Amino acid sequence: MIHCDIRIEALQQRGRQLWQVRMGRRALTFHEELAARSFAAQLHVRLAWLKEQVVQDNQDN
Repeated sequence: MIHCDIRIEALQQRGRQLWQVRMGRRALTFHEELAARSFAAQLHVRLAWLKEQVVQDNQDN
């Protein structure tokens, strides 16, 4: 089963606020909070869809 924790973290780098979206060991960094939140939301929807596909595949077999 697919299970991942998606987190958004605020970072300070060279005096600038950055936003990092983390999923396990992987991360993407954004300059704008809205971009980070939008990406995290899309990732969450995609993972939910993938989980649903796994359940359906298991029911079909």
